[in-house]
Amino acid sequence: MQAVKISDKVYWVGAIDWNIRDFHGYSTPQGTTYNAFLILSEKPTLIDTVKKEFYPEMMARIKSVMDPKKIEIIVSNHAELDHSGGLPQAVSEIQPKEIYASDMGVKNILAQLHPSFEIKPVKTGDKIDIGGDTISFIEARMLHWPDSMFSYLEKENILFSNDVFGMHLATSKLFDDENDEHIWLPEAEKYYANIVLPYSDIALRFLANVKKMNLTPKIIAPDHGFLWRKEPARIVNLYEKWAAQAPQKKVVVVYDTMWGSTQKMAEYVTEGLRQGGMEVKQMSMHGCHRSEVAHELLNAGGLVIGAPVINSEIFPSMADVLCYLKGLKKKNLVGGVIGSYGWNPAPVNALAEWLKAAQVELAAPVVSAKFSPTPQVLESCRQLGLTIAQKITEKINP
Repeated sequence: MQAVKISDKVYWVGAIDWNIRDFHGYSTPQGTTYNAFLILSEKPTLIDTVKKEFYPEMMARIKSVMDPKKIEIIVSNHAELDHSGGLPQAVSEIQPKEIYASDMGVKNILAQLHPSFEIKPVKTGDKIDIGGDTISFIEARMLHWPDSMFSYLEKENILFSNDVFGMHLATSKLFDDENDEHIWLPEAEKYYANIVLPYSDIALRFLANVKKMNLTPKIIAPDHGFLWRKEPARIVNLYEKWAAQAPQKKVVVVYDTMWGSTQKMAEYVTEGLRQGGMEVKQMSMHGCHRSEVAHELLNAGGLVIGAPVINSEIFPSMADVLCYLKGLKKKNLVGGVIGSYGWNPAPVNALAEWLKAAQVELAAPVVSAKFSPTPQVLESCRQLGLTIAQKITEKINP
């Protein structure tokens, strides 16, 4: 395992996880990376570690450059275990003189890992001299944990951004200009939609504050995916766009079905949306993952949910995805509800309350069918699609 040089004094010493397919409920068909960085200053410094299972890979890369015991400083930008899991082993083997994390990072590392070593807290504006260069710290609270922090290597002009600006993408190509946009852009969107989206208001404020600092990093180095060297501003601009959550002429129709009734209704809603000028993504939870639905919603202006009833409750797969989406707090959506039932329509009607709780604007009353939809019900579904399309168009062009 070899380290990869990314600047005169900085090496990538992370690990590639080719096989992970689920990241706490988020499907990762492209795998991921756990990035860590070694700075060869007068006081050699390690920025972040890796998931515990990949610790040997990280250490092998460090050893390809230097004796790990010469590392004097470790910085932990984020306490989540895919970045701090290898920290206790690293401290035990390296025995650094100093370890730094944000104030909340110290608390979260103590709560998770119960270490015996001391961690020094830092905050926005604090700096440490690593001999020949300086690391300054910028807290990025709730992007996406309370402890999240950026570290900026001033002379080398590299911004280590932990989970911000990253993606779950296992790749042997370490830089943006080496990777195909058709592959990375969907993964960057999906990452934002599933991890950063609930904190979009915080992200907008944070990005505005960072701009006031006049930072123009030569390289942005996140802890997942590749590094941004060709056009670092590209990912920053994308974050600003995604965080704004402006409505677009796209609607996601999410449903499940038992005997085909709800599916038939979804098809007629889709037809109405199409006739109203909308791009439509119809997604059956028989074959889609909740994180794929979240991804499609990132650039959408509408959401239609459809469910059958079982045991006087909505279908379990729909309960799963709705719970997940509610937590992501997508804004500026126009919505509708469809569903079928045998003798108890209450669970279908209750979906309208779910939309309201998720701050989705309900375009029209619930359209439901007892057992199989009649032609009149199917026409109501088509009209629902047209109504949603009209409301989204009015939002975009008031």
